Amino acid sequence: MADIVNLNDRRKRKDKEQRQAEADAKRILFGRTKGEKERQKKERSADVRKLDGARRDKDKKDRD
Repeated sequence: MADIVNLNDRRKRKDKEQRQAEADAKRILFGRTKGEKERQKKERSADVRKLDGARRDKDKKDRD
């Protein structure tokens, strides 16, 4: 005699595995540690300050 298989359990298990695989892929793409986010934020702000320090003001050019 064959074993009785609950198809709902199989379906739920398959869905759970698919969601887990998708979550793993997203973790690779988007997942960063808090330290990495802070470091990138500091680098961005340093770049902005550097660019702002080298900016030429149009007002000064027009007055000369």
